[in-house]
Amino acid sequence: MIEVAAAAIQRPDGRFLLAQRPPGKVYAGYWEFPGGKIEPGEPAERALARELHEELGIDVRACYPWITREYVYPHGHVRLYFFRVLEWSGEPHPREDQAIAWQAIDAAMAAPMLPANAPVLASLALPQEYAITDAARLGTAEMLARLERRLEQGLKLVQVREPDLDARSRELFTGQVVGLAHRYGCKVLVKQAYTGADGLHYTAAELMRLERRPKGMLAAASCHTRGELERAMALELDFALLGPALEKHGAAPLGWGGFAAIARGSSIPVYAIGGVTPADMQSAWRAGAHGLAMIRASWR
Repeated sequence: MIEVAAAAIQRPDGRFLLAQRPPGKVYAGYWEFPGGKIEPGEPAERALARELHEELGIDVRACYPWITREYVYPHGHVRLYFFRVLEWSGEPHPREDQAIAWQAIDAAMAAPMLPANAPVLASLALPQEYAITDAARLGTAEMLARLERRLEQGLKLVQVREPDLDARSRELFTGQVVGLAHRYGCKVLVKQAYTGADGLHYTAAELMRLERRPKGMLAAASCHTRGELERAMALELDFALLGPALEKHGAAPLGWGGFAAIARGSSIPVYAIGGVTPADMQSAWRAGAHGLAMIRASWR
């Protein structure tokens, strides 16, 4: 097993850095996320800081564990520990005769990409907030008004979850959410198939019965245990929710330590849910979360 630390170096505008493998290396000319091999006994985070200093001349100030991917190349089996690097000192510049380029997720991408790194782009495109509707508490009219305000502020991912609405009201409300969200370029996941929705979100029980993920749409699931998260990983879902992180009525919270223990090494992005607010984002990142999934806190 070849172990590698890799970085999604992101600027505040969301653009991220790719590097081209220089002549003389395996897959020369292919683009990848910067990083390099982890030495025996070396912590992955320390290896990442060393490699980024050697390759790009930057010193990492803040990086967060993210996802772990494996890929079997002709020359070996590689495990890549990806970190999100959001703060650094120095301006990245090539120090090993490699080309580098800042990329936008919604623009043409440098090519060719290393096969192991290409799927990471889809994960990187996921926003840091996953908002969940709360119409049963707020009322549908107020919920739609608050949704539009958040869409105007840039919300890009929302789930319609309304078990307390009757079927007809839920269907009508779902259509209104989908229509409104799509006007702002926001994706909508639903609990039951709905024409026009962008994906399906499964409960933990549904996840454990699921035989294959749906094609041509996003697929996500709620998880509470490592076994459930591993099932989501095996099905190659786009992301998972893990909780309760901090609180839930009638359930013991995981806490950030428990969350980190379950999420560690996940091959798909994991959102923290359960009593979290935007103020918890840094703690969630440190525990390995991609971002936060929120119900009430998304609509305050």
